[in-house]
Amino acid sequence: MLTAIIDYETGNLHSAQKAFQKMAQEVGAGTVQVTGDPEVVAKADHIVLPGDGAFPSCAAALRASGCFDAMLEAVNRGRPVLGICVGMQLMAQRGFEYEETEGLGWIDATVDRITPGDPALKIPHMGWNDLVIERPHPVMAGLETGEHAYFVHSYQMRMIDPTQRVAHVDYAGDITAIVARDNCIGLQFHPEKSAAAGLRMIANFLRWRP
Repeated sequence: MLTAIIDYETGNLHSAQKAFQKMAQEVGAGTVQVTGDPEVVAKADHIVLPGDGAFPSCAAALRASGCFDAMLEAVNRGRPVLGICVGMQLMAQRGFEYEETEGLGWIDATVDRITPGDPALKIPHMGWNDLVIERPHPVMAGLETGEHAYFVHSYQMRMIDPTQRVAHVDYAGDITAIVARDNCIGLQFHPEKSAAAGLRMIANFLRWRP
């Protein structure tokens, strides 16, 4: 069993690597490797797509990376993929951060700036928030509404197909927190920084066989 965390030079992946390695050891899910090697991504049993920064630059870096085609091929073969933060946003049809940018199109949604109903709330949306789970999903097994997750983002996913949303949080209006479709799932927050609930989601993902 191999889980590949794709490194396309969009942020420091050390904390994510440690969290995934810890949970892989606990649940007997094989090895975890941070990699920019397309051959490793192509043969991975699970794929993690992180992202840190702006949607256009992350989309360009991913498409320029040698891992892009290998990731698409693996996902098309049914390999489970987890998008984290901007990695989740890249799963949308398109993003509107600075300029309109094409996404991967795996989730029927767009990405636009957070506009809280209360002007006193600051952007970025940063810190802990309570998840409101809307529908069951294997990656959420054993978790309930009220679980805490750690967010850092200024843009949010706006659903075209609301049935693909698994959970949201309230920040003077609801903000999409988790999306899923087929073998793809995305978390707007950072599970590796979300204490016990985040580690549970990582373990569930590593055991997931869609």
